[in-house]
Amino acid sequence: MRTSRLPVLLVLLIVGSARGVSAQGSGDRAGVERAVLDYVEGFYEGDTAKLVRSVHPNVVKYGFFIPRDSSRYSGEAMPYAEFLAYAKRVKARGQPAPADAPKRIEIFDVQDQTASAKLTAFWGTDYLLLARENGRWMIRQVLWQTPPKPPS
Repeated sequence: MRTSRLPVLLVLLIVGSARGVSAQGSGDRAGVERAVLDYVEGFYEGDTAKLVRSVHPNVVKYGFFIPRDSSRYSGEAMPYAEFLAYAKRVKARGQPAPADAPKRIEIFDVQDQTASAKLTAFWGTDYLLLARENGRWMIRQVLWQTPPKPPS
């Protein structure tokens, strides 16, 4: 008599979900982390290849910063072409970010097609939304801000 493995698989999925185990494999998490690392290293090192590999050309990036002559935040968009131009300027100056520049990555969620993460870098905090594009994780949206000013 043949037995079905379906009940055993269902129990494993339920137990795994109750323990906070993602249905996605560790390769998915590693892929998301790699995309975020390529993004930050692309800016830090001036490496356009890493940006092209990790950022979708239709990315939407918007951020908030406090200009030097102000105490209030201003907002600004950064189109994809500016990603590449910034990296090229870093490379041309020959002054990458210091080796100890922060690049702390927190992955919030990884599903089969979408993921979310937080990056802390020298410029501040980026909240990233990623999508799986042709089997590779790509950053599609970024919302960021500079580090908050301490209260005076």
